[in-house]
Amino acid sequence: MIDEQSLPLTARRASYLIVKREENRVREDTKLLGQLVAQNPDLAIAVELAQEFLRLLRQRQGEAFEPWLTKAQKSSLQPFQVFASGLFDDFAAVKASMMLSVSNGPVEGLNNRLKMLKRQMYGRAGLALLTKRFILSQ
Repeated sequence: MIDEQSLPLTARRASYLIVKREENRVREDTKLLGQLVAQNPDLAIAVELAQEFLRLLRQRQGEAFEPWLTKAQKSSLQPFQVFASGLFDDFAAVKASMMLSVSNGPVEGLNNRLKMLKRQMYGRAGLALLTKRFILSQ
């Protein structure tokens, strides 16, 4: 078994610590995240904004989306400003996705699978074989 403390702190591991639910973090992860936040004020802002956005999504708090958007746009972090302006461009759809329980995810999943099969089969056979393969992949 690999000792968690011997693992290097990569950008991927640090971002995973940020997005991981607080109740699922072990004490060492919480301590490490606290140390990271204490060392860099910009990182503290980024962690706060990211965790607040995740909370809005997970708890479906669409009414708090606009204040978060304003906070992200006014932050000193350019990636969050760009992200917030992108969300603002499609404000109604993003807010609705936070408030409604319906989703077009299953439909998009089917479309994605069909496109993947179509790319795999390109130039190999006709529509009949593509149809058969799509039906069998379900």
